[in-house]
Amino acid sequence: MKSHVKAVVIGGGVVGCSVLFHLARAGWTDVMLIERSELTSGSSWHAAGGFHTLNGDPNVAKLQAYTVQLYKEIEELSGQSCGLHLTGGVMMADTPERMDFLRLSHAKGRYLGMETELITPSEAKAMFPLMDEKNFVGAMWDPVEGHLDPSGTTHAYAKAAKNLGAEIVLRNRVVELTQDPDGTWNVITEQGTVKAEHVVNCGGLWAREVGRMVGVELPLLAMEHMYLLTEPMPEVEAFNKETGREMIGVIDFKGEIYTRQERNGILLGTYEKAAKPWSPVNTPWNFGHELLQPDIDRIAPSLEVGFRHFPGIEKAGIKQIINGPFTFAPDGNPLVGPVQGLTNFWCACAVMAGFSQGGGVGLALSNWMVNGDPGFDVWGMDVARFGEWASLRYTNAKVRENYSRRFSIRFPNEELPAARPAQTTPLYDTMVANNAVMGDSWGLETPLWFAPKGSEPKDIVSFHRSNDFEHIGNEVRTTRERVGVTEIANFAKYEVSGPGAEDFLNRLMTNRMPKKGRLVLTPMLNEFGRLIGDFTIAKTADEKFMIWGSSAAQKYHMRWFEKQLPKDGSVRLHRFDQTLVGLSIAGPKAQALLAKLVDEDVSTKAFRFMDFREMAVGGAPCMVNRITYTGDLGYEIWMAPAYQRLVYAAIKQAGEEFGIVDFGMRALLSMRLEKNFPTWFRELRPIYGVFEGSMDRFIKMEKNDFIGRDAAARELEAGPKLRRVSFLVDARDADVMGDEPIWAKVPTDYGTVEKPHGYGAPRFDESGKEVSGSKAANGSDSSGIRGIVDGDWRVVGWVTSGGFAHYVEKSMAQGYVPAALAENEAEGLFEIEILGRRRPARINVAPPFDPAGEKMRG
Repeated sequence: MKSHVKAVVIGGGVVGCSVLFHLARAGWTDVMLIERSELTSGSSWHAAGGFHTLNGDPNVAKLQAYTVQLYKEIEELSGQSCGLHLTGGVMMADTPERMDFLRLSHAKGRYLGMETELITPSEAKAMFPLMDEKNFVGAMWDPVEGHLDPSGTTHAYAKAAKNLGAEIVLRNRVVELTQDPDGTWNVITEQGTVKAEHVVNCGGLWAREVGRMVGVELPLLAMEHMYLLTEPMPEVEAFNKETGREMIGVIDFKGEIYTRQERNGILLGTYEKAAKPWSPVNTPWNFGHELLQPDIDRIAPSLEVGFRHFPGIEKAGIKQIINGPFTFAPDGNPLVGPVQGLTNFWCACAVMAGFSQGGGVGLALSNWMVNGDPGFDVWGMDVARFGEWASLRYTNAKVRENYSRRFSIRFPNEELPAARPAQTTPLYDTMVANNAVMGDSWGLETPLWFAPKGSEPKDIVSFHRSNDFEHIGNEVRTTRERVGVTEIANFAKYEVSGPGAEDFLNRLMTNRMPKKGRLVLTPMLNEFGRLIGDFTIAKTADEKFMIWGSSAAQKYHMRWFEKQLPKDGSVRLHRFDQTLVGLSIAGPKAQALLAKLVDEDVSTKAFRFMDFREMAVGGAPCMVNRITYTGDLGYEIWMAPAYQRLVYAAIKQAGEEFGIVDFGMRALLSMRLEKNFPTWFRELRPIYGVFEGSMDRFIKMEKNDFIGRDAAARELEAGPKLRRVSFLVDARDADVMGDEPIWAKVPTDYGTVEKPHGYGAPRFDESGKEVSGSKAANGSDSSGIRGIVDGDWRVVGWVTSGGFAHYVEKSMAQGYVPAALAENEAEGLFEIEILGRRRPARINVAPPFDPAGEKMRG
């Protein structure tokens, strides 16, 4: 065993071996994997081995597609078979709501280049004759699904890594991690100490324990998971013989089960409602190639539905029941990336779908470690997406909820109850008493909308406009015409101070820093010119600045800030989190309202748009910004939590004469749509250039000192390939939710059309003979966007967010399209696919509300 290496990977499951392989392939051949037992001895060896490309997050889906495409390559590189079976699979819908979900998934796949196809239950039955098609209303076929040999695949990654020079050390537990003053890690094992520049936690079932070695409580939990294997079935053997194919994989949402062929029988697994954690506090180090005691009674309700839906399986004998643990994060996605507050300590854990995601996780993490950027939009997997509120008990409650809902629909307006409330402001009880429907905003309870007095404050979940629609409209109209107040504690808040503060921020941000008492809006870029932040910054005093940004990105941004801090101690950085809270008032009467609450001049001349001032509001010391996200006349008022109730009561009392209304987050987001304002992590993400994001006016290229300037200059010179645009959509009873494809009517010679890849849903006649294939065709336009072709219509982009803009009474959407089309406001050029129907859409360059910005400046 070497004593010094570039990086140590801890854990020899499929993810650890994938990370090792990708690091070695990226040029870091001086890397070592250390495994406490044998390869696959945690969760990998007993996994069902299924893989698929679809994911609720399209960016994760891209990495899953990469994983599946990688298997043949690592077979060739290693000489080890992965036991690959590319059978294809279907998702079955038993209700119209589940069919809507499949339409959404199918639409997302269009701009990802997937070849999914919506098919009938009878067509699904032709590929899996064990089902009773009368239980279903439709299905979605995906050709890129299948299963493999978990052990063979893990060893293929390992052998491919070793062939590139990586080292693997087995039967050697890591017992301690320490760090020298120069940042070097000491990986202390049973067989000695290895010094490494980087450490990667791929500990799987023991990732939580590895994290604790460095003082980190990672939000993950192992759950018991069961699947059963049937005895050989004559029906399966007959199908194989008659068609020359394996039976496909099937997901049955109602039964919470998945199934596929295994040898001459069937494998059937379930994500049962009665979910059971395994070892919820500590994972025993002596657990290895072991299984847990099966509990068929716990999965009996799912089996009952499954046998009703698939009567061909019910009469089969059960050969074996497998029960083994594997890990989840609270939202079901992996925990990947560098841990904020530590140097060169990386995570690649909680990868519950290791054979769908392991390759993509390895690729993204190796890119991150070697090149400084993952190369993909990995926010959905970034370990920084969870805050301190994701404690052990929070995680345990949320993981159980996620597991039990694995095959449940998550509606766009659905708020899940587990582990809530985690964080509350002093106004929580007041908001609940005001009949607020509360939502979870990065662990914080936030008012979404206010139900009328006497009615139940509850969302009716739906893909369509729901019971909140009328009331959000009332909140918007009253705010736009009079004045409204909303809580804004769910912003990130930071203070940067010290003699080097201004130079530090000038280097981080694309805009110039403001003069004392003024605000600026500014993006932040990484070295590659990609958008990694969007902030409001006030200069509050000499050598002191306040920063406001996205609450959900606090750990993400702190990680970047800390990386860029000067070593001389000239800059101090403080994150407030919920030690600073806020309220916003907006609308044409907002200035008159504020004047009643303060003892100084807040006229337009004295307190201008984009001014900052410290003043007493309602008798409480506050910081006040003359700006709001509504795009109207308004103010953000910030105070210590001890004063929030006082300030809110004063606002409500003084606002009575103006007809003040409480408005929630959904009304705020509706108002930002009609101003064409983007949101972080929807429109502004690390895959977009700053000019692609249409943030041109906040970029001061004459500043030669900001990170990413050279890359931004290259983007500007070449011209951005894409552009963020706003659409008016001819929607009916459902608005966009995000990730819908944007179609454009463009000439048939627009770009180039590639040959279809994969294969479509096979059709069979009554004898089992295949009679036809898929009609889908995938293409690529000149900007590199993959799309579907339908005559002159082509998928050219995707929706990032949208909804109903209540004051202008228009359905709106934002998204990215090729730059050549971005200013074309012609009718009949665009359509946006909503729940399977393509709706006419038109680019709207100027915001439909107050296009000249006169109201917010007035």
